[in-house]
Amino acid sequence: MRRVLLPQHISDQVAPPGAAIRDLRGLTMGTSWSVRLLESAMPGRAGSADLQQGLQQQLDLVVAQMSHWSDASDLGRFNRAEPGSWHSLPAAFCEVLGFAMHVSQASGGAYDPCAGALVNLWGFGPRKRYDEPGFLPPKDDTVTLLLSQRQSRRLELDLPARRARQPGGLQLDLSAIAKGHGVDRLARYLDSQGIHHYLVEVGGELRGAGSKPDGQPWWVMLEQVDGADTTQHPAEMLLALHGLSVATSGDYRRFFEDGTVRFSHTIDPRSGMPIANQLASVTVVHAECMAADAWSTALTVLGLDAGMALAEEQGLAARFLQRDGHGYHETLSSHMLAMLDE
Repeated sequence: MRRVLLPQHISDQVAPPGAAIRDLRGLTMGTSWSVRLLESAMPGRAGSADLQQGLQQQLDLVVAQMSHWSDASDLGRFNRAEPGSWHSLPAAFCEVLGFAMHVSQASGGAYDPCAGALVNLWGFGPRKRYDEPGFLPPKDDTVTLLLSQRQSRRLELDLPARRARQPGGLQLDLSAIAKGHGVDRLARYLDSQGIHHYLVEVGGELRGAGSKPDGQPWWVMLEQVDGADTTQHPAEMLLALHGLSVATSGDYRRFFEDGTVRFSHTIDPRSGMPIANQLASVTVVHAECMAADAWSTALTVLGLDAGMALAEEQGLAARFLQRDGHGYHETLSSHMLAMLDE
């Protein structure tokens, strides 16, 4: 059995008669991107090569500003900056960091873009990675020391002036929000080119607008957890991605094992430890993919009870998949339940 999620608001803009789907794709942020769009919605002056280049440039800008893998990025330079120094931020960088700090505050620090040093310590950063020979999980006293150092390494962010202060040793990491922002940038670029019927994807995060040539919305399947017992797994769920974005955070994507202990790539900034709350994944549906991306991470760290409370407080459409010993148990927020077509 398949269940269907429908948007609360449907645009009256219909697909042009005789439109055909065009596919474009490329690489970015260590993953891939793809765009499906209606060809007849394109201006005559925009050839395939021009559009491909324009889309790639949008994502290259995200990398140049926010990549923690590149020392040459704006983020990389900030992370290496002298203690006490102020730095002007590009507008997009400031927008993303400002929203990330908003989610951090609203989640009580369950999500924190300033926790890059902890992510690096656990081997999920660009260097001394968990999948490289000789890596060992950090000792408890090392984690405790880093947590204590963070108390004196607070970010000062001056949004009106678009600048931030490096307190010394603070490591920004926007990897839990940058892909979603990249999806939004692609969508805005397509809109600016007069293209209003499309499905955009970056590394599994998606955003859709308009409809397909047959008038159907862009249907996508909500991400399932690999290896689940199908007798104990919730039924598949289809989402009409019409004026909406969707992002999923899961502890099954990247992890390492040390003996019998499994360490997730999702770090709880409050404890300094990988999460171990039995949540396999959290999916958030939102108008903006950047928001869906960041909120899904925050809810995953919080766990089912606290995560659901925050989802209801923030009015988020969220789906929680939790391990229950025999498979996976599904819990939906009230805003997600309101989208179910029953």
